[in-house]
Amino acid sequence: MKPLVIYFSAEGNTAKVAKKIAEDKDADIFEIVPEEPYSKADLRWINPIARCNREKFGKKDVPVVGTVENFAEYDTVYIGFPIWYGCAPNVVNTFCKAYDWTGKKIYVFATSGGSGIGKTAEKLQPYVNGGEIAEAKLIK
Repeated sequence: MKPLVIYFSAEGNTAKVAKKIAEDKDADIFEIVPEEPYSKADLRWINPIARCNREKFGKKDVPVVGTVENFAEYDTVYIGFPIWYGCAPNVVNTFCKAYDWTGKKIYVFATSGGSGIGKTAEKLQPYVNGGEIAEAKLIK
């Protein structure tokens, strides 16, 4: 059975990594796309009222476009995203809550210009309930 690579990419960096992993692992690939795309201003984390900050600190769900067909058939999933405040962006958490992760082996990859991987995997675990996070790697 093919593995699945799932990713959210705000500025294209995570997309490059996800596509490389999918190619190397001969995996299917799915991009997490928010219903309302992020603008440059939305991602400007140094602005306290930027969308990324309002979502993170307000613990807001971020609606996602599309779904993974036949998700139950995958037993190995790679999930990638840029690190926002030491964890996955809310759009990733919202996506993950919509699926049953029972019995899946999960490999987390995160991109960052400066943050470490920290407790990113532990913070994602409640959203991939039933799945086992086997590894979490930071890619700079």
